[in-house]
Amino acid sequence: MSSAPPPSPLQSVDTLYRDHHGWLHGWLRKRLGDREQAADIAQDTFLRLLLSGRLPSIGEGRSYLTQIARNLVIDQWRRQRIERAYLDSIAHLAEPESPSLETRALVVETLLQIDAMLDAMPAKVREAFLLSQFEGLTYPQIAERLQVSVSSVQKYMLRAITACYQVLYAE
Repeated sequence: MSSAPPPSPLQSVDTLYRDHHGWLHGWLRKRLGDREQAADIAQDTFLRLLLSGRLPSIGEGRSYLTQIARNLVIDQWRRQRIERAYLDSIAHLAEPESPSLETRALVVETLLQIDAMLDAMPAKVREAFLLSQFEGLTYPQIAERLQVSVSSVQKYMLRAITACYQVLYAE
């Protein structure tokens, strides 16, 4: 006689979906004010959960799903902010000079990768990199601005450039 295995302390994705999808969709709809956007993010939340392979313990389903959904909303807002800034920057171009939709999509994806890379850097590494690349400061000038040694700036730049290469060659 075989006995059934003991119940898992984790909920299944199926159970989470049945028990919480409607609630999550309503929660998102209240916060976003858009039914379709809420539906998309609710579905993306469960997809992210499924792909991660990590499931919450029993009783923690809503808080776990809420955290995933919040992160997805933040990602979406970040994407919209970056896309809007890019579109604003090319809005003055005449039609023949304006990039194609495909090029626009590629540029926005690249900008999102750069944004994520910069966001993942420690603050001083990011600041040293930006001062070098956008203000054209030398390492001694950056060291003075950040109140660190030139060797620290060299280390920061090595970390930043390594991060750039990882983004470039990750695929």
